[in-house]
Amino acid sequence: MALAKHFVVVFALLFVFNSCSGQRLKLRYYRKTCPKVEAIVKRETTRIITRAPTLAAPLLRMHFHDCFVRGCDGSVLLNSTRRAQAEKDAIPNQSLRGFGAVDRVKSAVERKCPGVVSCADILALVTRDAVSVLNGPFWKVPLGRKDGKVSIAAEALTNLPPPFFNVTQLKASFASKGLNSKDLVVLSGGHTIGTSHCSSFSSRLYNFTGRGDSDPALDSNYAARLRRKCSPTDVTTLVEMDPGSFKTFDEDYFALVAKRRGLFTSDSALLADAKIRAYINRQVATKGSTFFKDFAKSMVKMGKIGVLTGNNGEIRKRCAFVN
Repeated sequence: MALAKHFVVVFALLFVFNSCSGQRLKLRYYRKTCPKVEAIVKRETTRIITRAPTLAAPLLRMHFHDCFVRGCDGSVLLNSTRRAQAEKDAIPNQSLRGFGAVDRVKSAVERKCPGVVSCADILALVTRDAVSVLNGPFWKVPLGRKDGKVSIAAEALTNLPPPFFNVTQLKASFASKGLNSKDLVVLSGGHTIGTSHCSSFSSRLYNFTGRGDSDPALDSNYAARLRRKCSPTDVTTLVEMDPGSFKTFDEDYFALVAKRRGLFTSDSALLADAKIRAYINRQVATKGSTFFKDFAKSMVKMGKIGVLTGNNGEIRKRCAFVN
């Protein structure tokens, strides 16, 4: 009982700390020190995504993975050292792409404003602009994050929700970061862009319960189609998460989930919660009437998780290395 009370107190303090840190972020934070930073980031990101639209989803995922481990401090960008393995080399992050794109944008900003803009802020801006290029929503990004100096692979394993989580586990994972059920379903809508390796969902296709069957929560026709693409041991083939429009940010994800065609267990799991299911059905019925607005709001909220501001952290010269 005492341990439970202690956990509640610690959780509450962490949430308050995260919220207060997020409140220290502000719009136009660099208006005096680097007034053209957003224009530079937008220009470079637009060039990158126009040439390689499939990078938008990995960048969105990278921002999510960064914020869920130690907060939005750019720790996912750090390289491993001889002494310690960094987050980017943890199993959930080994499929991340786009580090070179972030470095390219950082270099462009450094040329104009050396030592001023953090990698954590650049990642937040790049993510916003990458989504926008694919016809997604645009949101104002509060800035002022500092870069962390610590990156631990094991923390990625314990903080990132895996694709096989059920809805109770997903809600608990998001709640631990100050995000609610609506944030969960809205941010899951980011699966409207991008691809996934077969290995991330093949357990749903083969021998799901030990009887050589597929996951009953997955539409049988869709499961059959996926089996034609993915063998049980396939670790290289990529499958579109939103077939037919995986390079366009839209509301189609919710229609797929409603039809039991969400690619991951965590997608299908959303239907198990009545309020989340109601949100999904509402987006389907109204063709995503509020999705873009909701997504923008949840992204701003997520971008404030556990940020370092003021005298905490640093402004890295290169995103993969501490100064």
